[in-house]
Amino acid sequence: MPRPLFAPLLGEARVIPVLAIEHLEEAVPLARALHAGGLGVIEVTLRTPVALAACAAIARECPDVVLGIGTILTPEQVKQAVDVGARFLVTPGTSERLGRALADQGIAALPGAGTLSEMVALMEMGFREMKFFPAEAAGGREYLKSVAGPISELRFCPTGGITPANAPDYLALPNVMCVGGSWVVPRAALANRDWAEITRLSTEAAALRARA
Repeated sequence: MPRPLFAPLLGEARVIPVLAIEHLEEAVPLARALHAGGLGVIEVTLRTPVALAACAAIARECPDVVLGIGTILTPEQVKQAVDVGARFLVTPGTSERLGRALADQGIAALPGAGTLSEMVALMEMGFREMKFFPAEAAGGREYLKSVAGPISELRFCPTGGITPANAPDYLALPNVMCVGGSWVVPRAALANRDWAEITRLSTEAAALRARA
């Protein structure tokens, strides 16, 4: 069976907000604010105690939002993420056991890879779309340019050190389909529940395109 792809889930925007939600009551307003600004594909990380409950609330209350769940580290978390309504799954790095668990779920996934050897190992499991993490620390844009030579069929979502300043340079690479970052939701804006500011920043991020 062909592996479900992530790329068809993307709309016109090429930025995926990477979110760590600390308070459950912020989950739905945050997702709605991002969607209003044009960022309808989001990744909620499993880095907080309320993360799974927040994901369940978003999946229930925001059906137009394409919900991804990230920082998945175990096969048990893979199942939990699918059970609460994830449309795609994201890992920071990927062991063989975790990669097999992703593959067995039958939904889109961006398994994390930071080296050429890790990418080849994921190719052997059937993956052609991956998260490149930590992007800037792992070699950044130049590394991905080098990867495109021997394995041009891979497509990446770089995260880790991505900013509005360097995102267009990443998006200019033929093997980059989107980028992920947390800058769209500044801590101060979230703490103040300034949804209008988050929508404004989302609109700016949604307009980012490859640098000519």
